[in-house]
Amino acid sequence: MICVLVAACGVVMLAVVSLAQIPAPVPQSPTDPARKANARSGAATAPAREPFDGASIEKMAAQCVGFETEAGRIEIEMMPEVAPESVRNFLNLASTAALDTTTFSRVVKGFIIQGGNLSTSEKWGVELSKRAARKLPDEPGLVKHVRGIVSMARTDEPNSASTHFFILVGDGPHLNSKFAAFGTVRKGIEVADAINGAQTEGEKPINAVRINRAVVAPCVK
Repeated sequence: MICVLVAACGVVMLAVVSLAQIPAPVPQSPTDPARKANARSGAATAPAREPFDGASIEKMAAQCVGFETEAGRIEIEMMPEVAPESVRNFLNLASTAALDTTTFSRVVKGFIIQGGNLSTSEKWGVELSKRAARKLPDEPGLVKHVRGIVSMARTDEPNSASTHFFILVGDGPHLNSKFAAFGTVRKGIEVADAINGAQTEGEKPINAVRINRAVVAPCVK
């Protein structure tokens, strides 16, 4: 059910802000202390540029992501032509090591394994917390949610996907045209099956399988 994909992602509250007219700023000299302070503040809050920001569809399509997990290796091929921002986000997460040491923290038997919960990382802290708060535009496409598809998890709120993703080990037709399918497992679906078959309490694995390392590299035919 869609509701089981909601729990792990949190709820995003959207606010509409009305902008009042602002008087023209008073000109400041280059040495003005307030100007310098504002410049430092802006630089500190600007999001860091990531490796695949601005990358073309062709460049992203040529990349595969390999998960070196405790249960074996899973290799995922990208589909940026149908979900470019979801692919860009996934490639950035993998290439910046944000997914390293995270776990598949949710399992629905015969259906999905879910990863991308940055709070399960051994490196969890302020930077990963900020990264987990960044949201993606919705990209529901025509790709069917069948076994082997990788898709973004989100809440019922629009544009609420962030870092959580799931790999289908069974078919999920009720997800079609609602979630952003952005990749497909090209090698290692049996590893996903093994992770899905592990012992759980409800949907929580008793011994969650860790992604030791995520690697981005050109796909090898």
